[in-house]
Amino acid sequence: MSDIRPTDDRITPSTYLSEAEAKEFHKLFITSFIVFTLIAIVAHFLVWSWRPWLGEARAFAELETGRTGVTVTEQA
Repeated sequence: MSDIRPTDDRITPSTYLSEAEAKEFHKLFITSFIVFTLIAIVAHFLVWSWRPWLGEARAFAELETGRTGVTVTEQA
């Protein structure tokens, strides 16, 4: 396999990107990373406001089972 471009355009011999291509790829990578991070932050905030995961261990057990944590027994 041979590269048809002159080797002096490439950043290093092990990469096939010129400096302009590397900058373009880096810009796209950073932009997509920032967008992904912002979406993840918004998603975590929405889930936290719906059902916080820190605090009492079984705060939502009643919603899942329909029973309260208190057991009432009748005494004779």
